[in-house]
Amino acid sequence: MADETDKNPRNAPGSFFNDLSCIDCGLCPELAPNVFKRDDEEGLSYVWRQPESADEIRAAHEAIEACPTESIGHSVQLAGK
Repeated sequence: MADETDKNPRNAPGSFFNDLSCIDCGLCPELAPNVFKRDDEEGLSYVWRQPESADEIRAAHEAIEACPTESIGHSVQLAGK
């Protein structure tokens, strides 16, 4: 399970995130290229843009399920919080 207290600082603000346990396997940018990017210098992937469409949200959830290190998380944010 992804650790919200260990988020990659490059993540775009929002509910989807990668934590620093990422091994940059390349799976999340492959599954959801509009959401995840690779940082070749750091050897990590991160959320470069929060998903907006239903298809992007579905792809981001598919990346969560497929992540071999469980480094991708989705925190439910309540309105106004």
